[in-house]
Amino acid sequence: MFKIHTTENKARLGIFSTVHGDIQTPVFMNVATAAAIKGGLAAEDLKNIGCQVALSNTYHLHLRPGDEVVRTMGGLHKFMNWDRPILTDSGGFQVFSLTAINKVKEEGVTFASHIDGRRIFMGPEESMTIQSNLGSTIAMAFDECINSKKDHKTAVESAERTYRWLERCKIKMDELNRTPGTVNPNQLLFGINQGGIYDDIRIDHMKKIAKLDLPGYAIGGLAVGETHEEMYHVLDMVVPYAPEDKPRYLMGVGTPANIIEGVARGIDFFDCVLPARNARHGHLCTKNGVININNKKYETDPLPIDPECDCPVCQNYSRAYIRHLLKAGEMLGMRLGVMHNLYFYNNLMKEIREALADGRFEAYRAENVERVARRI
Repeated sequence: MFKIHTTENKARLGIFSTVHGDIQTPVFMNVATAAAIKGGLAAEDLKNIGCQVALSNTYHLHLRPGDEVVRTMGGLHKFMNWDRPILTDSGGFQVFSLTAINKVKEEGVTFASHIDGRRIFMGPEESMTIQSNLGSTIAMAFDECINSKKDHKTAVESAERTYRWLERCKIKMDELNRTPGTVNPNQLLFGINQGGIYDDIRIDHMKKIAKLDLPGYAIGGLAVGETHEEMYHVLDMVVPYAPEDKPRYLMGVGTPANIIEGVARGIDFFDCVLPARNARHGHLCTKNGVININNKKYETDPLPIDPECDCPVCQNYSRAYIRHLLKAGEMLGMRLGVMHNLYFYNNLMKEIREALADGRFEAYRAENVERVARRI
């Protein structure tokens, strides 16, 4: 299922084979939270900018339009007209970050919908059932995501509960995949490592979940308030205990520099809302750093966003025009910005894969990690 072609130090070049197609890794998954990219990009746009995997969210799709609706429509792939792999987040992060929580119990979590306030219960079995109805390629285990700064005792209790929930997720996923009429009987379950910023908890938790022999493993609970240095330290500590023959997914990360550093530490999968969110506010990626297209100096600038970029936006539109669209509140401005930033991220991963194939990743890292992080 996962084949590593070559390595350079801890960085890996591989291919992950799924029922919906192969995924060349390292890969950045484009975030289509409610089965759509915020900014007006459709499935055909994603193909044009090199997207391999779309990521959608269990919590949001359960609330609207409802996972049963998606199931009735033939599953998420048919619903959004996307025939490549889809990963669905379990909803755990949203349950703990977006909602008013009543109480976390061993069974699961009762929370209030952010849309209409109605009370909803979600636990491991409910999350797996929703994701089975969606029919995604990869389903994420339901976990407890706490603030990375929580005390050691709380982090231990959370990691232990996440492990017990993962065991329940695995049992339920196996049952659902055997159920006649299931949307995707080949759905894959990824487990999630938790433990805050505590080395001992992270390592112990990864050792335990690795024994469950899942198709893939994620590192969660990062990019939630800790420093980049703390995040990199957690990766340095925990990645060596993740199975070498399974893909590793760093959830919710991050900037182009974060991704390059994550690859250097052995990470294969990434996702983040950052490129699309930043683009909608005029913060656009270039080979030499990030520009704020809203700045007045771009008012009559005839250049493309990035003169070194060959995306459809840079081939056809000027900085001046895109700035005008955003200032005027035209949707096209957001669409063009999001398209460019997502192309940049997908192309970044392509460049990383090419560098790994050629045995020059460390040189690529040294040349680019600080350059792409600049604010121009």
